[in-house]
Amino acid sequence: MNHAISVAPLDVVVLAAGKGTRMRSAHPKVLQPLGGEPMLAHVLRAVVALTPQQVHLVVGHGQAEVREWAASQGNMTGPVTWVEQTEQLGTGHAVRLSAKAWTPGSVVLVAYGDVPLITPATLASAAEAARSQVVIITAKVAEPSGYGRIVRDASGQVSAIVEHADATPAQQAIKEINTGVIAAPADWLGPWLDALQNDNPKGEYYLTDVIAMAVVEGRPVTGLCAADAAELEGVNDRVQLAKAERQLQSRRATALMRAGVTLADPARLDVRGGVQAGQDVSIDVGCILEGRVVLGNKVRIGPYCHLRDVELGDGAVIESHSVLEGVVTAAHVHVGPFARLRPGTRLATGAKVGNFVETKKAIVGAGSKINHLSYVGDAELGADVNVGAGTIT
Repeated sequence: MNHAISVAPLDVVVLAAGKGTRMRSAHPKVLQPLGGEPMLAHVLRAVVALTPQQVHLVVGHGQAEVREWAASQGNMTGPVTWVEQTEQLGTGHAVRLSAKAWTPGSVVLVAYGDVPLITPATLASAAEAARSQVVIITAKVAEPSGYGRIVRDASGQVSAIVEHADATPAQQAIKEINTGVIAAPADWLGPWLDALQNDNPKGEYYLTDVIAMAVVEGRPVTGLCAADAAELEGVNDRVQLAKAERQLQSRRATALMRAGVTLADPARLDVRGGVQAGQDVSIDVGCILEGRVVLGNKVRIGPYCHLRDVELGDGAVIESHSVLEGVVTAAHVHVGPFARLRPGTRLATGAKVGNFVETKKAIVGAGSKINHLSYVGDAELGADVNVGAGTIT
């Protein structure tokens, strides 16, 4: 879906400099895998959907690895300006480092590399509304302990963000929290960032402090409450990463079902790439779909199959426990059970590859059969060939 917005120009700052100590990993937190690709990929995809003038990517810990990954992604990352935060001095400091490269007169939107489930629609809602006001994205949660509370005035405008430790009992009862996502005119935000102080126990410059400055200056501050709080959840450790994975997979499974795919159990499907499916496709439990997967009409995939970069023609049947990678088939083929089709395998109409058969760079002609217990590699079979058990090419 196109979420390009009419705010012009738009600068987006993505904070991706955190060390991620709680991940206990040698790799940067934002490169931890989620749904088959780094968390940062999800955030950048959502950001780029807004067609910003510039994406300011703030990096620090593990920045060489982040830059290497971004270089491998082509245009997916959008028009990136790299910003280096050598010292972890807080979110306000990180955003301030990017300010010199902002487009004059722009709206500035701040997003986070460790909040991977945020949608383009949510980001667009903040940016669109920030022409002449400060906008923060909020969320209502059942257990707000530890989060900054959103305090509103009688008109519904945000009057303060109160940290949990500083909140009164009445404020602690508030369920609406700050998510950290903020959008504001650059002409306002820049001076506020320059005025930030670090007189707090951590000695850091907090981005949230600009809200108090806006209120003092009489600038309107609007809190847009997200419809789904889950999309604003940060990921700081492996437990939260696993939770985000399940939320993402649920979102993808729902999209497939709404597109007409029958899933035997939506909770037992993992999609780690993009899936294009025709009508009346059915997928049994325990399947993994990776990379680019194209499924024709009436394709049936049995339980516990693994498909990676595969195109299946209409009516293809993949029986249980089969593994297919880099495979293209015509219509009405039959594969498995327990078959392994490796890259370069091409199956013509009605071809059959049966149980305990492995193929690699094999072209199997129309109606040909390799029914069981064979290896066919670097070979081309014509039409209606029958390969007996135990054959090795």
